[in-house]
Amino acid sequence: MIEKNISHTPNADDGRKPRSDGEQSRERLLLSAIRLFAEQGYAKTSTRELAQAAGTNAAAIRYYFGDKAGLYRAAFSHQLSNPQDNIALYEQPHFTLRQSLEGFYAQLLAPMQQGEIARDCMRLWCREMLEPTGLWAREVDQNIRAEHEALTRVLARHLGAPDNSDDMHRLAFSIASLALQHMVGADVLHTLRPQLMETPHAIDTWLARMTDYALAMTDVERRRLATPPSTTQRQAEGPA
Repeated sequence: MIEKNISHTPNADDGRKPRSDGEQSRERLLLSAIRLFAEQGYAKTSTRELAQAAGTNAAAIRYYFGDKAGLYRAAFSHQLSNPQDNIALYEQPHFTLRQSLEGFYAQLLAPMQQGEIARDCMRLWCREMLEPTGLWAREVDQNIRAEHEALTRVLARHLGAPDNSDDMHRLAFSIASLALQHMVGADVLHTLRPQLMETPHAIDTWLARMTDYALAMTDVERRRLATPPSTTQRQAEGPA
């Protein structure tokens, strides 16, 4: 586990004057780190490799990020955003269900507008899941949990169901999976049907289609909730 080191790495930019090429050097390091950490993982990627890939030296890593752990943390969080900002795009009391779903997918698909860097970040997140340092677990607990629970509240409000019911959680996971499959399977999608991801318009089309698909899923759940359980189902579930 390197979470302790990552969590306590100081932000080397604070209180310091940027070098004349500071932003460019920092950006090169960050983008190279995203790619290398995604390809090789944290443990197998050396500071020398990171510096060479960015055309700089190890001192630059210390200057901008504190150490390798600090650079990894910055790479991991490069395309992550504030969960409260994300939630505000879809959990609004005056939103229709369509508006809420559009906002939900908009914040999930926004990084995909950035092309290859978005795919590299997704590969890095998948690498973190396979070779955990603690950052993904913390992201799930501190950020993803809040966004998921906000979606269940939105769905429950529109369906007239308890927001903490298993049914609402199932529906929320299913709705999110439409976008997550698109993100995790970006390489496959890019290989089989690249035009579906090539332009901002293509991403906007995905957003519109996913919203329609999610509304259909919600309608199925609404009808299911309105249908009394059969005698067989009541017997299977047992006494209340």
